[in-house]
Amino acid sequence: MTMASTSQRMLQTHPSPAHIDQAALLECIAACFECSQSCTACADACLAEQQVQTLIRCIRLNLDCADICETTGQMLSRQTEPDWSMLRAQLQACAAACRACGAECDRHAGHHEHCRVCADACRRCETACNRLLQSLASGNGARNRA
Repeated sequence: MTMASTSQRMLQTHPSPAHIDQAALLECIAACFECSQSCTACADACLAEQQVQTLIRCIRLNLDCADICETTGQMLSRQTEPDWSMLRAQLQACAAACRACGAECDRHAGHHEHCRVCADACRRCETACNRLLQSLASGNGARNRA
């Protein structure tokens, strides 16, 4: 069973699910955890590169983005009594971290394939966060409680 299908089953079996666009939520959870793993692996690969000194900013952004994505995925997995304003702020922070990390990885993608892979994961996660934020703003899911 894949992580996506496990996440879907967990959301479906929750006795008190959040009123939110489930497809957008599942996409975002999966993208967050995938991005966290990609950023962690990219930071590790950067550390193994010959010119590691030129990758310090990339490593830092990878690690920060990995932490933010991991936390965002965990927060979105919790369905009981969500604080929508906190979730919106976390999604905005996650999208911003992915944008910054993806841009930095793009700078190195010509020389380091792991940076290209990571930049792609960051873009997918940023898109998923923004899609879920848009769903929340349009009222297609969560009640807009502060």
